[in-house]
Amino acid sequence: MKILRKNLLRYGIFAGGIGFILAVLGFTFAYFTIDIPSTNSFVNTQSTIVQYADGQEIGRLGSENRTVVKLASIPLYVRQAVLAAEDRKFYTQSAVSPVGIARALLNNLKTGNLSGQGGSTITQQYAKTAFLTPERTITRKVKELIIAIKLQNQMSKDQIFESYLNTIYFGRGTYGIQTASEIYFGKSVGKLNISEAAILASILRSPGYYDPSYSEENVDRLKARWQYVIDGMISENWLTEEEADNLTYPTIKEPVTAGALAGPKGYVVSWVVHELAKLGFEEADLQSGGYVIRTTLEKKNQEAAVRAMDSRGPKNTPESYHQALVSIRAGTGEIVAMYGGKDYLVTQLNGATQSITQAGSSFKPFALIAALEQGIPLTSVWDGQSPQVFDDYGKPYPVFNYANEQEGEINLLAATAHSINTIFVPLGIAAGLDNFVDVARRAGIPNTIALMPTPSISLGVASPHVIDMASSYATFAGNGIYAKPFIIKEVLGSNKGILYEGKIEAQQSFQPDVMADLTYALRQVTSYGTGTAASSGIKRPVAGKTGTTTDNASAWFNGYTAEFATTVAMFRDDATQSLNGIGGNYAFTGGSFPAQVWNKYTKLAQKGMPKTPFPKPANIGGTEPISYIEAVPTLDPELAGKYESGATKKKKLANRG
Repeated sequence: MKILRKNLLRYGIFAGGIGFILAVLGFTFAYFTIDIPSTNSFVNTQSTIVQYADGQEIGRLGSENRTVVKLASIPLYVRQAVLAAEDRKFYTQSAVSPVGIARALLNNLKTGNLSGQGGSTITQQYAKTAFLTPERTITRKVKELIIAIKLQNQMSKDQIFESYLNTIYFGRGTYGIQTASEIYFGKSVGKLNISEAAILASILRSPGYYDPSYSEENVDRLKARWQYVIDGMISENWLTEEEADNLTYPTIKEPVTAGALAGPKGYVVSWVVHELAKLGFEEADLQSGGYVIRTTLEKKNQEAAVRAMDSRGPKNTPESYHQALVSIRAGTGEIVAMYGGKDYLVTQLNGATQSITQAGSSFKPFALIAALEQGIPLTSVWDGQSPQVFDDYGKPYPVFNYANEQEGEINLLAATAHSINTIFVPLGIAAGLDNFVDVARRAGIPNTIALMPTPSISLGVASPHVIDMASSYATFAGNGIYAKPFIIKEVLGSNKGILYEGKIEAQQSFQPDVMADLTYALRQVTSYGTGTAASSGIKRPVAGKTGTTTDNASAWFNGYTAEFATTVAMFRDDATQSLNGIGGNYAFTGGSFPAQVWNKYTKLAQKGMPKTPFPKPANIGGTEPISYIEAVPTLDPELAGKYESGATKKKKLANRG
């Protein structure tokens, strides 16, 4: 055994030595055969084209925005900030840092993100930007290393650094430190202060990850990265502790988007860029890489969404008003239409994917599902009187119907059609509040949206994104099949090779019989309940649910056919501001503008499509009426009476369906 181990060790050392020699010979051969190409001037770079699912163009990414400046015109502290962020030993180390590469690889292996931390020196980064394509291959990396070494022998450090600062991508379509200074701070690079210089140095590592205009998460990341740069300047003796203590975090300008992204289209293209970043495609590469991005968006559906919002949405709206739509193909998760707002030039906040607002009665189907899974039938009878007061972990929780409507004893089917709050709160309690949360998660509400198992959860006090609700209702339309929503169908390289291909990620979340009864109940909403405006004139089966929050602060319609699930939402920046009065002097509910927009969209998007029927109801729990009036006892009626007036009077207008 000892002899065997010695032999294996000897063979291992020998194989390792041979491998090292071959690697050295290979690198030497590459060094003498690879020449430095002509510098990319970005004149010959190709725009990235974003397409509909059928190959028609939506828009393009990539337009050069760069002004060259001399290194001497760039303040020393600006240069030092960049060095502190990217390559602190640039002036003393070689063009290639084996230690940096090894450290980055080790950290990436620890985090499980092989494209996370880079080990490239500034010379390597310049070699990649100026001479190579954005492809991510071993061959390209070897070329980068060799060109970097050759650049070091042909150019001074100052020449390399100047070229780097004039070509590197800073996000927002800008190349070079001069243009970045103007875009982010409205001033030339020579007028930047130290804090502003540190911001630009922080952003250039990954603009999509740090640009604060993208998300709140980016704001926090940028602040941490900014502090990292300042600390680096201190450690290199480019900044004193006292000077650092006197620095204040600067104000960054909001981005001004190119006219090509004006209107609703800008929200689509920007979200595509956002999703591509998750797949490892940097925005800088997209700006000049000549990719073709095929999305899941259907042109017919997308145009229908814009036309529906323009024709059926309210007119003359205030700046604080937002409207959004997401439509998803049932069973696949393919986003076929997305409307994030009226004009991307006005605000870059995508109402479909980034804004959140209370869901209201849009959440009531989750209570229905939880009840059906517990064997509670649609024929069960409940008490619809208003108000009722329930126990919320030892505290009284008063519940009112919209306008304090009195419904008496009605079955769950009718309660769904008319969205009776005083029935859905006890329904959620009877089915189990933890079960309610579990149902919402299985349907499509992500873990990033807080869901508390309290009695109010049935009335939609949680605040999801529009895409979250569309995804959940797509699960209903897909007979219980949840499919993760996605918008990137495939990415083609400049040589037309497939670099990425989107895949359907689906699973059975609910049993078909539960979905059949749910759909039957939601069909009553559009047939004679709160959502009749959605089904008007649509000659195909339609199911859905309205949602209106307290004081009409947000309004939803979530509906589906057998093919598509579509959510329309309208809301204000301030959740305490009512929508009432926008578009007319009447109550702004989910059954008004949102349902009308949904109706118009569905008519246009599904014109000429076959009329696919819904499954017949399964009648879980039987067809005989069962009383559940005493299933969840309310608190003392006298206690309930005190909530009829005074400070709680306005609660009569709570969550209308």
